[in-house]
Amino acid sequence: MAKSPTPYRALTPERRLLLVTSALAKHKGARTLYSQRLAAKGGGFRAATLLSWPVDKLAREFVRLNAQSPQDELELLQLLYVDLEPQIQITFLDAVGVTHEAGVIPEELEPPYADAESVARGAAAVLARHDAEGQHYLRTLVVYNLPSWPGLDTALPSTETAS
Repeated sequence: MAKSPTPYRALTPERRLLLVTSALAKHKGARTLYSQRLAAKGGGFRAATLLSWPVDKLAREFVRLNAQSPQDELELLQLLYVDLEPQIQITFLDAVGVTHEAGVIPEELEPPYADAESVARGAAAVLARHDAEGQHYLRTLVVYNLPSWPGLDTALPSTETAS
């Protein structure tokens, strides 16, 4: 059986490009970090040259060469679900009963954030309201943050389709 792509790689190339472009615009150190990752991938460009490229060109090359590290992928998915499109996370947190501010969980809260019954209720709400995008969001939580959401792996339908 073929291994499922990571939640980040399951996104379309266009969505990944949007995320990388947004990260480059939002995070001060992203341009340097992504330039270094591209230079390390090979291709003949030095990091200093890559730093001079326009954001859209740097983002396209970064996505084209799949230069993202696992940590980059996680940060890009957080950017997607917390900053750019928090609606799914808000649906989940509201249904689970977790305090949040526009989808951002207060740092003082300690995981796990809810019991398995509440998590199952949140998963059902997300799937009912957000369909395939909701499935992708929940799969992201299972892959990267399951200890915070007990039972989510069993509450999530086993259909592993790319979003």
